[in-house]
Order: sequence, then C-alpha cells, then structure tokens
Amino acid sequence: MILNIPLAWLQLSRQTSRFLVALAGIAFIAVLMFMQIGFQDALYVSATKLHNNLQGDLFLISAQYKSLTSNQSFSRWRLYQALGFEGVESVSPLYMQFAKLKNRINGLKFPMYVIGIDPVKSVFTMSDVQEKLKLLQIPNMVLFDRASRPEFGAIAKEFEQGKSVKVEIFGYLAFVGYKVQVGGLFSLGPSFGVDGNLIVSTSTFLAIFPDRPVQNIDIGIIKLKPDANPQKVLANLSAKLPKDVKVVTRQEFIKMEKDYWTLRTPIGFMFYLMVFMAFFVGVVVIYQILYSNISSHLAEYATLKAMGFKDKYLLIVVFQQALILGTLGYIPGFAISICLYDIAKNMTQLPVAMNIQKAILVLISAILMCLVSGFLSTNKLRNLDPADIF
Repeated sequence: MILNIPLAWLQLSRQTSRFLVALAGIAFIAVLMFMQIGFQDALYVSATKLHNNLQGDLFLISAQYKSLTSNQSFSRWRLYQALGFEGVESVSPLYMQFAKLKNRINGLKFPMYVIGIDPVKSVFTMSDVQEKLKLLQIPNMVLFDRASRPEFGAIAKEFEQGKSVKVEIFGYLAFVGYKVQVGGLFSLGPSFGVDGNLIVSTSTFLAIFPDRPVQNIDIGIIKLKPDANPQKVLANLSAKLPKDVKVVTRQEFIKMEKDYWTLRTPIGFMFYLMVFMAFFVGVVVIYQILYSNISSHLAEYATLKAMGFKDKYLLIVVFQQALILGTLGYIPGFAISICLYDIAKNMTQLPVAMNIQKAILVLISAILMCLVSGFLSTNKLRNLDPADIF
C-alpha cells in the first residue's frame, strides 16, 4: 500500500501543466460549493437574527404566520389573555411593517423594516438597544440600523459625526412622508428580505402607519416565571387560547422562518439546486481528468496487470489519485473562498463567513466527488486485457 502512493503521485505530476489545470478545475468547483453554501447559511442567519435577539421564552403568532416579512397580524387581546395563565410573568407586543425611507441626497425611496416596541421595557437582548431605550420615549425619535444597506444614505456616518439627522418615512399607501429624528444606532443587519431596520416606539409606529389598527400586533413575546415549566405552559396556552393564534418556542419560531425560505421561496430551492449542480459538475470534471490519465497510461497499467498485479492494486492507484486531486484542489479553493467571503460580506452586508462546519462539509464533498469519479473512471481498467494492448 505504501508503494502505491508514489505511483499515483508520479502519474499525476508527470505532466505538470495538465496536473495544475486539473487542480485549478477542482479548486473552482470547491469555490462554487463554498459560495453556494456560504450564501445559503447567510440566508438562514440573517433571516433569524431578529428571532435570536428577542427577549422571551415563548412567542405568540398568528395561525396564518409565514415569515417575519409577511404581515400576519392578530389581536393583542390574545396576548393579554396569555398573561392570565399560570407561569407567565409578562407579555410584550411587537409591531412590524415595511415602510419607505427617503434618501435625503437623491430623493429616492427604499424599503425599510420598521419595528415598533414598548419603550418602557426592552424586548431585545442587544445591548445597544437597551442602552438607548429611553430615547424612544421621546416622540418621533428612532434608532437606525447602522448595518443597513448603503442606499439609505450616510445616516449612520453623519450621526456618528455628531450631526442632527432627520429622515422622512412613507407608509406604503402614503403620499406624504412622516419626519423622524435619529436618536441612536444599533446593529442588526439586512437579510434577503430586508434592506434595513428602524426601531421605534409604539406611538411613533402608529403615527408612521395611521391606517394600522392599534389592536393588531405581529408578534407577542411571552416571558415566563423562573420556576415555570416552559413545555407545560406551552401546552396549556396552546390548548386554551383561540385557534386564530399559536404559541411556539424560540427553536420552533426559528425553524418556521428557515422552512419558509427553504420550502416556500424560489431562492431556497435554487441554493440546493446549485450545490447539487456544483457537485455533479465536479464529478464530471474529475472523471474526465482521471479517465484521460488512465488512457494515457494504459500501456503501463496493462504491463502491471501482465506482471501479475491484481485489479485491486490498479483500482487503489486510481482512487489515490482521486484523493490527491481532491485534497490538493481543495486547498486553493478554500483560500480563495475566504477572500471571496470577505468581499461578499462587504458588498452585501450579509453575514457571509467561513466556519469549521463549512470547511469540513466542502472537504467531505470534494473527497466524495473524487471517489465517485474514481469509481466511474476505473471501468476501463477492470475490463483491461493486456493481450489487447500488446
């Protein structure tokens, strides 16, 4: 087995240019897989960032709920009903709706996600929101997401320079904008469905959206008493509250959002399709490389077979070549992907980042591609008859 490794390596490296082209092809496939998996992971992380930053144990949502970016309101009286159940310590309503924020430089309007909260009690775990919560008690004062996409203008930069920043927000059916003052910044970031975020008080939210009924909320946040059993309270609420709402845990809430983007939107399907296509193309590319290498060394393989070497020996050589190609091609693909991740993160403001899970997943995929290609390319060796060559 030890002697097989030099033979596999020598056959690959004999023609340096062909070997380098083969590694470049495999590196390209690795980059494709990294980018697809990276953007898919960014989709899920960005779409559920708000869920992970809400301060609650259980969440009350409409029975028609699909995702955060789809308005499915319900009566806030359902939330107050939940407050009367054993084990519930407090409840908080959350209002959410898209508006359009006017860029003060070019006058263009871009979609902005507006989140209305009670300014007395924070519903976020983000420290930069908790520290500035009292500012929202001032009428028409808002917190602006510094990680929003750049089309909204240099709002965060101007605020950090100490300038007074006022912006104009338009409800989707409004022809006249509502002017608010930026009182502070926070960091949440955009997603595939949201370009930027504003946090406002409930009263400011209702002033921005005057047609929005005050009794209609989008999410109810339920905080339990320290000694309460979450599953018992969940079962009790689910059984006794009207069926126009449902109660979920944070994990269920996050799963619903992921399932929406995976199963109900084209983008989720496209990510899975592109990963599969990259894997398929990788198998074809590596197969062509190995098959070409076998064909160019067919006489040597036939000689070895005539000398008494078994098919198993020859097949191991080919599989080792496949593993060498996959491993060496993965390394530059990994390095290039790290650079591309940084570029994509800066350009899109999405959480595109490398981690150990992605690195291992693509490495395993690259090795699996090579093994599949190696198996397919050895058919010619298995049927090789030295008498036909000589």
